[in-house]
Amino acid sequence: MTVLTRWSPPTERERPGAGAVAKSLLLRVVLPGILIWAVICGIGLLLAGPLKSVEDTENSVNKALARGRTATMNSVTAVWSHIGNTEIVIGVCVVACIVLLVLTRRWWVAIIPAIAIALQASTFVGATLVVGRDRPTVPHLDPAPPTSSYPSGHVGASTALYVSFILLASRIERVWLRNTLITIFAVIPVLVAYARLYRGMHHVSDVLVGFANGLVCALLARWCIREADGGRTAPV
Repeated sequence: MTVLTRWSPPTERERPGAGAVAKSLLLRVVLPGILIWAVICGIGLLLAGPLKSVEDTENSVNKALARGRTATMNSVTAVWSHIGNTEIVIGVCVVACIVLLVLTRRWWVAIIPAIAIALQASTFVGATLVVGRDRPTVPHLDPAPPTSSYPSGHVGASTALYVSFILLASRIERVWLRNTLITIFAVIPVLVAYARLYRGMHHVSDVLVGFANGLVCALLARWCIREADGGRTAPV
């Protein structure tokens, strides 16, 4: 696999112990995750309270998209929206972790996407329980899950997953393959975000905070494993 990646077979000296990984998870994922959750909740409570007037402007965006709906785009955005579904994200993550394990022979690298989406999901669920924001006042084209509109879980999950892929894909040696994969991975969360707005499931701010949540979670997952590996893993 060295033709595709810069990963070399790990030596015993390079393998971080389970204790080092657990400590890094606590210090660089769990504790920062609590801070992220608090910030997201704070923003959400402002949007649902003192800044609720912002919702009128945001609803105008959803209404404009709803007026421009077509049968073709309804079908296309249904696919884009499903990419961010929990079962799809988990399924892709499991497959990716297996592929990463085969390519890198480093279990601690293979779990980076799983750490990213787990942290994102925990933050998202916790924030929806606290904020409880209503969805946009337009017809909804997707079934509304039993969580509030804020933040977007679909956008957060897809961003966390595919940004973690981008960070790992940067190690692919073949330039054309590396750039192609990074471009695809970068576009997917954008498609999911547009679909969720088009289909009336989220406000603009829900999507933006979802992006931020997923991005930070992916970066924390990568940082966590790099530090657990004693900094030997080349930076991305």
